[in-house]
Amino acid sequence: MKKMQDIEEHDRPREKIRKRGVSCLNNQELIAAILGSGGPGRNVRDLAKEISDMIDQNPDEVGYQDLAEIRGMGPAKISQIIACLELARRKYSCDCKKPKISSPADILPLVSFLSGKKQEHFICITLNGANELINTRTITMGLLNHSLVHPREVFADAITDRAASIICVHNHPSGTLDPSSQDIAITRQLADAGTLIGIRLLDHLIVTDFGWLSMKEKGFI
Repeated sequence: MKKMQDIEEHDRPREKIRKRGVSCLNNQELIAAILGSGGPGRNVRDLAKEISDMIDQNPDEVGYQDLAEIRGMGPAKISQIIACLELARRKYSCDCKKPKISSPADILPLVSFLSGKKQEHFICITLNGANELINTRTITMGLLNHSLVHPREVFADAITDRAASIICVHNHPSGTLDPSSQDIAITRQLADAGTLIGIRLLDHLIVTDFGWLSMKEKGFI
């Protein structure tokens, strides 16, 4: 696995957070961003992968001693990870079920952060087979009303999530809900790509500060 210094700067976790927001990072990248650097004989990406795998296997059981058994993890790095896990447990300790998406209105709370944005953001929401939320990620941030997105960028994390379907959302800073020719074209490209790889595009929403439009309801999917 490449060392962090061997990775293009724009692909490094902390740079991606600065430019695209934290939601675009996968779990390993989040852990790498928390650690910041590797340990003796281990690069940060190796450590992040091993920690991520450990958390995936036993998310409620990972403790100080478990992390201490990972080569390259010292007291400072262990404390960083343990503190982050404890913060997450305290904030989300309620027995909350994963949100289930059954209508476009269920999507709006997930993208409330788009309110007031002056740049166009393209968001991908991944869902499991029961239409329950897996993750919400920012794929691209454009300039004013223009955001370029390619199907491979949209589906890369969906494949990693083992998602059954996705919903895409992007905002129109101009305030208009009318889909552009580019909006229609990328919607159809995503739908076709999803059919090929087995991850359905359920809908593509355009949102503004004043309302929303469903491309599915308008017959574009």
